[in-house]
Amino acid sequence: MIRLFEAINLTDRNSFHVRQSAERLVEFDTAADVAAIFEQWKPARWMVLSGGNNILFTRDYEGLLLTPVSQQIQLLEEQDDEVVVRADAGVEWDDLVAWAVERDLWGLENLSLIPGKVGAAPVQNIGAYGAEAKDAIRAIHWVDTAEGCRVRVMAVEEAQFGYRESIFKHALKGRAIITAVDFALHRTPQPRIGYGDVEREVMARGGVSLHNIREAICAIRRFKLPDTAVLGNAGSFFKNPVVERAVAEALLAEWPEMPHYATADPERVKLAAGWLIDRAGLKGYRRGAVGVHERQALVLVNHGGATGEEVIALADYVIEQVQARFGIRIEPEVNIL
Repeated sequence: MIRLFEAINLTDRNSFHVRQSAERLVEFDTAADVAAIFEQWKPARWMVLSGGNNILFTRDYEGLLLTPVSQQIQLLEEQDDEVVVRADAGVEWDDLVAWAVERDLWGLENLSLIPGKVGAAPVQNIGAYGAEAKDAIRAIHWVDTAEGCRVRVMAVEEAQFGYRESIFKHALKGRAIITAVDFALHRTPQPRIGYGDVEREVMARGGVSLHNIREAICAIRRFKLPDTAVLGNAGSFFKNPVVERAVAEALLAEWPEMPHYATADPERVKLAAGWLIDRAGLKGYRRGAVGVHERQALVLVNHGGATGEEVIALADYVIEQVQARFGIRIEPEVNIL
């Protein structure tokens, strides 16, 4: 199915709810649809817009936006403990997590309630509470627009996953359109509850189980993070900075309560950007129609009627204040157009 919209208002298609428009937007189901779209319109400028949950528009988009809408989830194979599942790019991410938990399949539960679509998950390598999408991804199905819309399958080892990074944000940016993702899930329990308040919330619900972990994380996220339907936002606006161990140790000598986390590189430490912003005195800070959320300083919010430029101005101010206080420069996680 191909559905075309022209001169479309994007207010309800981006979670910040900034009022911008696009020259054209096309919804599609399949890789064949993508090939037909490129054959018919031959767009000089295009971009995938999935759920609009990790993007900030600062201007109208002069080009073609492509939105995947197919929402099929299918079980591909079962081998002993491992179960391989394929989800179309248009599936709501949390619908996939709920689908897995309902079937007692482990691997996605820590990523509960993250807004967005399955097709966007590999691009950003979404993560939360000690887990990342790459931990469960087995393969990515995508259309190569540089090769006549040829359908390709990428193994997880080829995706160059990093912290909120992938090949789709770099070498394949402006070339790849993801149509489906395969996940390897497990029947054997693999609980990860040592991050933040997760263990406490799980125990309060009766102990470690797949359903309790999901419920605990959903409860934490609902308490800390604003509902995009009520308050425009894109979730975590900033990445957690990764610094040299010596830098982290110097900061810990002054602020021993500072949250910090080990990384794959023993000489580098991940810090909590939300804590840095909070300690810079910015949690709950408001400037006109935009502000820093009162419960989670990582989140910038649109209180109503804000423009993308106003959000960027606030983000720049937050970056400046954190750097002045701690000597650490935090970076946006949100894609800015």
